[in-house]
Formats: sequence, structure tokens, C-alpha cells
Amino acid sequence: LFIHNRTAIYCELLFSYVSRKRQARCPASCTCTKDNALCANTGSIPRSFPSDVISLSFVKSGFSEIPKESFIHTPALHLLLFTANMFDSINEDAFLGLPHLEYLFIENNQIKSISPFAFRGLKSLIHLSLAYNNLETLPKDLFKGMEALTKVDLRGNLFTCDCKLKWLVDWIYHTNATVDQIYCNSPLPYQGKKINDLTPQSFDCITTDFSLLKSLDFQSISVETFPFSGDQYVVFAQPFIGRCSFMEWDHVQMEFRNFDNITSISTVICKPLVIDNQLFVIVAQLFGGSHIYKRDISANKFIKIQDIDILKIRKPNDVETFRVDSESFFVIADSSKAGSTTVYKWNGNGFYSHQSLHPWYRDTDVEYLEISGKPHLILSSSSQRPVIYQWNKSSKQFERRTDIPEMEDVYAVKHFKVGGELVICLTRFIGDSKVMRWDGSMFDEVQTMPSRGSMVFQPFAVESWQYAILGSDYSFTQVYRWDAKKGQFVHFQELNIQAPRAFSLVSIDNREFLIASSFKGQTRIYEHLILDLSD
Repeated sequence: LFIHNRTAIYCELLFSYVSRKRQARCPASCTCTKDNALCANTGSIPRSFPSDVISLSFVKSGFSEIPKESFIHTPALHLLLFTANMFDSINEDAFLGLPHLEYLFIENNQIKSISPFAFRGLKSLIHLSLAYNNLETLPKDLFKGMEALTKVDLRGNLFTCDCKLKWLVDWIYHTNATVDQIYCNSPLPYQGKKINDLTPQSFDCITTDFSLLKSLDFQSISVETFPFSGDQYVVFAQPFIGRCSFMEWDHVQMEFRNFDNITSISTVICKPLVIDNQLFVIVAQLFGGSHIYKRDISANKFIKIQDIDILKIRKPNDVETFRVDSESFFVIADSSKAGSTTVYKWNGNGFYSHQSLHPWYRDTDVEYLEISGKPHLILSSSSQRPVIYQWNKSSKQFERRTDIPEMEDVYAVKHFKVGGELVICLTRFIGDSKVMRWDGSMFDEVQTMPSRGSMVFQPFAVESWQYAILGSDYSFTQVYRWDAKKGQFVHFQELNIQAPRAFSLVSIDNREFLIASSFKGQTRIYEHLILDLSD
């Protein structure tokens, strides 16, 4: 019995000794009291502290970061303070394993980077201070999951009030926590403004981008998009292989696929025209005359129904379709010395020559538009200034009205409307292409864009955004976007397209595609993307 008692006492003393040995001591660089530890000038964050420490402070320390799970061995902490230290980053899950932490002060440091998940797991935190750290921004949703917060101090930082900070403005607007007044340091329009007074609507963070979706391994000189029988189609004129190539949208694979072809010679334009649910295609050729095809639904192919007078149309350069007084027309701009730009009209069975315009002037482009509610044509020519024709309702003919002064060497004119005003884009191959606005009696210059081998200056709209694309044979194609406040286009994006000749926009399945023909390289399909810069 005596031996047994001695053994029991010995084991108890040994266990007590081992327990005292395992009890974490105060780190050498720290000063500890009963429930508090203060660490100064330490080179790293110690991994363990006495178990009764619930308050921990770091002052003037030299460590460069707060690593992941730095306090996983001190779960009892209620307060954690960092002030005047050297670290510049706070890593992901830096404070994981602190279920009782209520107060976190990170002040007067030089923080450059905070992980979006730095404070993950701090569900009991009620007071957070990131004051005086020279912070310029904060990662989105930094305070996500911290529902217990009642006080957040962000004073003394150098916040850039841009889209990256929009989330913070929204969070301040909706949180129940008290947030001390903070101010914008930049950009200049926001400098000195109270962030607490801003709203998410203060930031314009939605932008767009034309992203290359697909390159098609063929050259093309024109591209047209059109709807027919409930589907969307694209047709390309391919002069080198003599073909009109049709593509259709595959709603399952969500891409364009081959549909059909019209074989031709030196094709320059394949212009679709839908009349009474019938699809016609005007195939303009440099050699062998031009023709009109019709889609035979029952035979599922295109059949030629008509030739176009070769004496009038010798060198077609552009085709425009339009309707006047519920009747269908098309006009072909002829660029030869002997041909004549001609208007054709549908009579129910075919197209016949309705009116010849502008003979002997080598027209390069024709544009149909309405000016003051009346039908007009603008003819561009290599030999004179653009000429404006107006429709005479009585004679049902176009009559010459005026020209656009001081605009020689214009290759093409395209129009658009913005804010109810009529605006035209005039293309010059070399020199300055121009944007002009109709003032009620004439076109006035709005702005100029330098042209370097430009044969297309195409305006188009996607939802509320108005664009214009200026092609170039010698440089990048320039995309411009309309700025309503300035009342003109501003440079927006560059696209790499070899010798672009035409652009066409098509909307399918809630997506927008810009298709670009290339005379010397790959035909390109771009997708118009809407981007939120605050994400």
C-alpha cells in the first residue's frame, strides 16, 4: 500500500511538471501581464502566447505581412491591435481561428495590399479600425460575413473614389454599423468629397468592349446581316473566289455556321432585300454583269430571276435598299466613267429601272436617309463633292437639292441619329474623315478624325451606346463612342483588321455581334460585351 501511494504521488507530480513545461511562455520580444501581451520591435508574429492572454498588441514591429492563420493558436483573443508597424500586406484568412475577437485595430501602418478574405471568420467582431494606413482602395466585399460590426473606422486614408470603391459606398449606405466620416483623395472631380455622402449612382462603372470571338479564314469585301423567316443570317461578298457566302446562327451551338452560296464572278456586293416574305439578293459584279437572285423555299436554293442592265451598271461600287410610300427600291452606285447610278423599283414581279442619277461622275457610295422627314439620297463621288437628292412626291423621282461644301474626295457617307439629331460620317481615304450635323438647312462640321487608308467610317448603335468605326488599310481600325456631354465622338478602342471594307451589327439570343469584312486578311466576328468595372 505504501509503495502504491508513493507511485501515485510521483505520477501526479510528474504530470504537474510536464503541464508547466507545456504551458506557453511569453515570447522574448513581448511583455505579458495576466491577460495582456504587448510585442514591440519584433521581426515576426509569435505562434503562441500564454493561454490567459485575451488582449494582444504589436507596436513598431518589423514583419512585412500578416500571414495566413497567424493567430490559430490563440483562440481566446478578444482584442488585437497593430500600430506603427512595417507590414504592407494582410493575407487571406490572416485572422482565422479567432471566434471571440471583438476588437481589431490596424492603425498607422503602410498597408498596400489586403486580401478580400483577410477578415474571413471574424463573426464576433464589433469594432474594426483601419485608420491612417494610407490605403487607396479596399477589395470588394472585404466586410462580408461580419454581421456583428457596430463601428468601422477608415479615417486618414488616401482613397481613390473610382469604380473599385463603389462597393464600399454601397456597403456604407446599407450597413447598420457606424462609419466615421471619410473623404476622397482622388480623382480630381471627387477630391475632398465625403465618401459617406456618395451613392452607388455617383459612379459610372458600366463600360463596353468589342472582344474577338472568331476569325473566319476568308477575305471579303462586303458584309450584310439580315432577318428572314424568324432567323438571322449573314452574307459576305468574296471577290477572289467569286461567291456570296451565307451563314446562319445555330441556336444550339450558339455560333454561326455555313448556310448556302451563290456562285458569281468578281463579286463586290451581295445585298439582301426582303419583300413580302420573299428573299431577294442583288449580286453586284465587276465583270459579267450584275444579277438578282431569289430564295426558292421549296427547292431550298437561290435561283437567278433577273439580270441588271449592263449598259447602266458597268462597275458597281455600292447598293442601298429602301422603301418610299410603301414601295420597295434599291439603288446601285456605279463608279465607271460610262455607267450611271440607277434606282430600281419592285413592280410585283421583278425590278425595273426607275431613274438614272448622276451619270459620268464615278460614284463610290449611295446612302438613303430622311432629312426633316423627307426621303433623300446622298451620292459620294471621286470627282465632286457629295450630292444630296430629295424625293419629289409628285413626280416620284429624286431631284438634286444641294451638295456638301468643302468636302471633296469623300469616298462614302453614312448617317445615324443621336438625341433626335441627324449626323453623318464622311469617309476620306487619306486626310481627315469628318462628322457633320444637320442644322435644319445644311450640314455643319462637328469633328474630324485622321484617315490613313480609310474606306469605311461606319456608325452603329448597341442599346444606348452610339459608335463609329473608322477603318484603315495602313494602321489599326479605330472605334469611337459618342459622348453625349461633349456632343461628339471620343476614341474608345482599337481593332486589328487587315484592310476592312464593311461592318455590320447583328443581335441574336440577347447577344450583339459586330462582323467585319477584310479585303486582305481574315474576316472577323467580334462580340459586344458589357463590363462592370466595379466587379
